[in-house]
Amino acid sequence: MKLFSKFKMLMTVMTVMTIVSLGSILACNEDETDDISNELLDSKLSIEDKNALMFMLEEEKLARDTYEYLDGLYAINQFSNIKLSEQSHVNAISALLDKNEIPYTIQPYGKFENQELQELYNQFVEYGQSNRDNALEVGATIEDLDIVDLQEFIEATSNTSLISVFESLQCGSRNHLRSFVKAIENANEIYEPQFLTLEEYNDIVEDTNEKCGQ
Repeated sequence: MKLFSKFKMLMTVMTVMTIVSLGSILACNEDETDDISNELLDSKLSIEDKNALMFMLEEEKLARDTYEYLDGLYAINQFSNIKLSEQSHVNAISALLDKNEIPYTIQPYGKFENQELQELYNQFVEYGQSNRDNALEVGATIEDLDIVDLQEFIEATSNTSLISVFESLQCGSRNHLRSFVKAIENANEIYEPQFLTLEEYNDIVEDTNEKCGQ
C-alpha cells in the first residue's frame, strides 16, 4: 500500500520530542490485558514516568477515536471490535492515574491536548476515509506506532510496575496488528511497517495471538 510521507515526517519529529475471517474476529477478543487499573505504581514514579503514562493515555485514545470514526464508515469488524479494546485501555489507564492521584483530562472524541497526536488524528481520518484499504492501513499503522512507543517508554524507565503496565498494553497492540494485517492480506494488499523494523514486524505477524497478562 502507498505510504503517506507527511505522516512519517511528523512521526520522526514526535519520536525525537518525546474481507475479515472469523479467526481474526475472535483474535480481537483474546487480547484483553489484565486489570492494570488495580496496579499501584511505585511511589518513586518520576516526572518522565508520569509523562509517559499521560502520553499513552492519549495515544490509546487516538486509536479508539480513529477506529470509532472509521467504524462509522466501513463494515469492517476489526474497527468495531478493537475500538472496544482501546476503550478498555483508556479506562484502565484512567483508573490507574486516579488510583495514583495523577491529575489528567480526557478530551472529547477527536480532540487531543498533545498537538502532534491531534495532527495524527486529523491525517488518519482524512487518509482512512478515502477507501477501505487506506482505513485498514491506518489501523495497522496505529498499532505499529503503539508497539514502538511503548517499547521506548519501557526501556526508559526502571519502574517495574510501569513496565508491567506498558508490556500488557504492548501485548494487546501486537494482537491488534496481527488482526489488521490479516484483513489487509485478505484484501490482497501488503502492509509495510513504518516504525517497527522489518525483522520485528515479521516476528510479530508470524507468531500466534497472545494471551495478554498471563
